[in-house]
Amino acid sequence: MSRLDPKSFDLYFDIAERGTARGNHRFYVNYLFEGIDFRGKTMLDIGGGNGTFSFYAACAGAEKVICLEPEVAGSSTGMNAAFERTASFLDQRNVQLLPHCLQDYESSDGGFDILLLHASINHLNESACIRLPRDSEAQGSYKQLFGKLASLARPGATLLVVDCAQRNLFADLHIKNPFLPMIEWHKHQSPTLWARLLGQAGFTNPTIRWNSFNTLRTPGRLLLGNRVAAYCLTSVFCLTMERQRHASAPSSMM
Repeated sequence: MSRLDPKSFDLYFDIAERGTARGNHRFYVNYLFEGIDFRGKTMLDIGGGNGTFSFYAACAGAEKVICLEPEVAGSSTGMNAAFERTASFLDQRNVQLLPHCLQDYESSDGGFDILLLHASINHLNESACIRLPRDSEAQGSYKQLFGKLASLARPGATLLVVDCAQRNLFADLHIKNPFLPMIEWHKHQSPTLWARLLGQAGFTNPTIRWNSFNTLRTPGRLLLGNRVAAYCLTSVFCLTMERQRHASAPSSMM
């Protein structure tokens, strides 16, 4: 599909918002993909789970979407079945789910226009992520990973990284965060550190946005969508960068 289909969008949100407050997911994806035109584009969704954001891209007109999710190998989590149900319901066959991690994936169709890492950047190499600020070997591991990422991006491609920053008020007070009680904060890093390492791999023009609660819609985004408020709440950020148009990543990172 290469054009917008309102009926597909309605079907998509019927699935994505099942069991949740109506309109929250719609507000979030509009925020997440603000300014991105999917029509005729290709997207790589790294660690995309059952394909929630992959199917949004397809309904928004993406020509091809690859969703990488290593946990679907063996289908023990049910992700594969959920993906197939959604694909059948939406009649979307231009979204492909592959049981690969970034390290193992090779593309034969050229680069991608949009690359998404939604709550997955720290899982690319979790042990290295923990040691990243102070360990040169860990930094080298991520430089290699980001070199691979750059090799899969077309010049001018958009990169979106969503995750929690390491610093959070509740974590600093050694109290469980009531909004994200399962987060292990030491396994995350700041968006500025990610932007610096991605910059060394050939991505540029970093923009950092801080998330707020989707239930509060635009007023919440205006009041709470800043670094200080995020630190006191969930510390969730969205980092947007662009693949350099006229320079390739240094060969030492590939």
